[in-house]
Amino acid sequence: MLSLLRPGSNPRRELEAAAIALLLSIAIGSLLMLAAGVSPGRVWFAMIERTAGDPYLLGQVLYKATGLALCGLAVALALDAGLFNIGVEGQLSAGVLACAVTGASLPESTPGILAIPLCLAAAAAAGAVVGASIGALRAMRGAHEVITSIMLNAIVAGVSLWIGNEVLFQGGTTRGNTIVEGAQLPLLPMSGSSVNAALVLALVVVAIVWFLRVRTTWGRTWIAVGQEPAAARAVGISVARVQTLVMAGSGALAGLAAANFVMGHKHAFEEGLGRGTGFLGISVALLGRSHPVGVLLAAVLLGLLSSGGLAVGDLVPKELMEMLQGVVVLSVAAAGPWVARRSVTVVPEVAA
Repeated sequence: MLSLLRPGSNPRRELEAAAIALLLSIAIGSLLMLAAGVSPGRVWFAMIERTAGDPYLLGQVLYKATGLALCGLAVALALDAGLFNIGVEGQLSAGVLACAVTGASLPESTPGILAIPLCLAAAAAAGAVVGASIGALRAMRGAHEVITSIMLNAIVAGVSLWIGNEVLFQGGTTRGNTIVEGAQLPLLPMSGSSVNAALVLALVVVAIVWFLRVRTTWGRTWIAVGQEPAAARAVGISVARVQTLVMAGSGALAGLAAANFVMGHKHAFEEGLGRGTGFLGISVALLGRSHPVGVLLAAVLLGLLSSGGLAVGDLVPKELMEMLQGVVVLSVAAAGPWVARRSVTVVPEVAA
């Protein structure tokens, strides 16, 4: 299964696969719209026009895209190293809890220059611990990361809810204490939408991951482990160590997405905060073909389907737009192997 989803090393082929997946998703979505009795052209045009013309809706798209980009990068990083991290949802939940608890525990007078890095570090560390656990179980015990990810998603969700009920929730609500003012990220001026300075963080992280992936020996190492683990072992690379560290880094990226939800929006721990973003991050990574820039563009597209879909709620059911997010995954899963098979060159025999 992973071999069907893992991107290859040919940029042209990956771009072709992403384009085919996108066109296939649009085609299937159009058929669903026709089945609902609505003109697809009208719906697609209205979605783009209404979103682009409304600063609030555009801001909501960027808000969604911020969390999706960080979770998508988490999945992409693991895919590069030959691992399928579907535990991003649990790693994000751990990050949300750690970020909110840290921010609410700081003294009220804590300045932003100290409070923001502390909350970010707590979120990243919590996600990294969950991710590293998955990587270590794979490296040392041979436990498949998909199975352990699923189990840890459930464990983290249960532990977070238990901690909330026992310690954090106030006054019969499912909300904890508000984080200190110094830890709160400012909203961007887009008509009262939820988009905040975490968007800048996401862009910086995209640039850092791109640089590490393309320009550093460490980046070449984790890609080599993902593409040819046997060859990597032959040249002295510890595949187990690389996979564990990559999963820790993947978890840290997922944990950082908590900044968007806790520090930039809700300013407190809430039950279910950010839920679903980790799973959608899988779609983002696959559509973006694991390239950081591709992940960023895919996050905007999925953000448009998620938030922009609300703009056409008078034309099509909301559930139809949610279905399209799953269609994207299926389209990528189909397009990648098809492009790979079609690009294989058969060398004809030379006549004697």
